[in-house]
Amino acid sequence: MFKWIFRLLLFGLACYLVYVFIYPFLVDVSSLKKKNPALTAMMKFRVEQYRKNNKNIQLRQYWVPLSRISPYLVKAVLIGEDDKFYRHSGFDIEGIKKAIEKDIKEKKLKYGGSTITQQLAKNLYLSPSKNPIRKIQEAIITWRLERTLSKKRILEIYLNVAEWGEGIFGAESAARHHFGKSAAELTAWEAARLAASLPNPIKYSPSGNSKFVERRARLIYFIMQKRGIIKEEYIQPEKDEKEPVLVEPQKEVEAEPALQNEPIEKEKSDQILVK
Repeated sequence: MFKWIFRLLLFGLACYLVYVFIYPFLVDVSSLKKKNPALTAMMKFRVEQYRKNNKNIQLRQYWVPLSRISPYLVKAVLIGEDDKFYRHSGFDIEGIKKAIEKDIKEKKLKYGGSTITQQLAKNLYLSPSKNPIRKIQEAIITWRLERTLSKKRILEIYLNVAEWGEGIFGAESAARHHFGKSAAELTAWEAARLAASLPNPIKYSPSGNSKFVERRARLIYFIMQKRGIIKEEYIQPEKDEKEPVLVEPQKEVEAEPALQNEPIEKEKSDQILVK
């Protein structure tokens, strides 16, 4: 009797280990080279949440190529979420160390130190939980994404599946919902606000009055200014002026100069995905 129970337990453990370590190798990462993902794991998770809470929320996503997303948003997201994106192979070791130190200090799994590729792996295929098993699967998929896709493609997919509010997925949907314009038309300040809300887009609205978003957006904006990403414009001087007058681009907001230039921790057709 005990032998059979022991064997069943071993079999169950073996099946669990197979799921943990084999599943990440079975997901079809190669298809992402040319095919855009439809419903992601995160979208499915939100749909289930809405159903349980009796919320009639419609998912909105409009897929656009990277060339139709404002360069300001691309830069703002990189600064805010993963400033070393083009210098690492999927994992920011320094960021992970800092996250572990914070977790130990606060005695909870709160900080992930995740790169954009790690976030994409989670959004596409896994649950949003922070348990160690999910992190192992995330690491394997992240490694596969980096080996299979170009950095440009990883960034393009991420910006099209990232969550920016309840039912709002992707840069184009976010730009339309929060600012009433296409992702290509976003100003530097609007891009900074969108990037600032990414740590918790359900709690912090890019177009709301959150002090957290305001402070973080100002820091992102200031870093973009300091790096020369935001281009100043000159107006023709009056007759009695000798020098051209420097002005900010229309609708831009000047950031606080006291902030330091440090990275922040933390297809063409419309798709109505779920009703």
